[in-house]
Amino acid sequence: MNEGRTVGAPTDRVVDLFRGVRLTPTQRRIAHSLVQHAATAAYLSAAEVAELSGVSQPSVTRFAVALGHDGYPALRRRLRELTGAATGGPSGGGNELQRAVRAELGNLERLAGQLADRDRIAETGELLAASRPLPVLGLRAAAPLAAYFAYFAAKVHPDVRVLDDGGSLLADRLEQAAAAGATALLAFVLPRYPRETLDALREARAAGLTVVAITDSPVSPAAEHAAVVLPAAVGTDLVFDLHTAPMTLAMVVLQAICDAAPAETQRRLEAFESSATRRQLFLG
Repeated sequence: MNEGRTVGAPTDRVVDLFRGVRLTPTQRRIAHSLVQHAATAAYLSAAEVAELSGVSQPSVTRFAVALGHDGYPALRRRLRELTGAATGGPSGGGNELQRAVRAELGNLERLAGQLADRDRIAETGELLAASRPLPVLGLRAAAPLAAYFAYFAAKVHPDVRVLDDGGSLLADRLEQAAAAGATALLAFVLPRYPRETLDALREARAAGLTVVAITDSPVSPAAEHAAVVLPAAVGTDLVFDLHTAPMTLAMVVLQAICDAAPAETQRRLEAFESSATRRQLFLG
């Protein structure tokens, strides 16, 4: 099912509160709790938010001040304004299936807005293109996205390594990639945020890898461990999550990798097409 989340229509407005604000790890935990419980957070006390986030009540007060408010009551009033205004939008009208699809259109529209900063995506593409090998991490629900990305990335990158199994061997594979020359890791981190995934991000950092995380929110738990966070919202209106926007973002990142080395990309694609024709791989 929706991986245990209670995200509603106000989520994006709540996320906007934190954009551009440098948060400590403790503050990111608070922000993440507010996002995950956006529909009800505006009616919680500071003590309840602290308990929900696993932090102290003074931490909640300092968090509110860091966002520019006099204290938590002022932040709560702002949350009520945001959640009270969250009506209509792309998910309004139609049956529940139509609303779920329309919500994905909204997620894609927000992703398109984020991509206005082409320099950031271009720099990310250069970072990943230069990593030889390029490890790609995705566990549990994120495993299919990692495999999908890696399938196409292998056509333009000489050494893509998919890390889609957890367990004790995962840290070994990260260390082996670093020893082989890897400088960066692309990680797909999706709800419910497997503990093994976050442990792997710590291991990657310890191995000297620069972590790029495609995740559902700028205040996702992955933000604590990633040098680059690329958010793409996950749809939560059906029994199981919809990953339309994260998959789209994955292909955008792959395009940036191709753009970082256009001559090599062209050479490798031509070599693949020649091989595919010789082996008669495709009908069309």
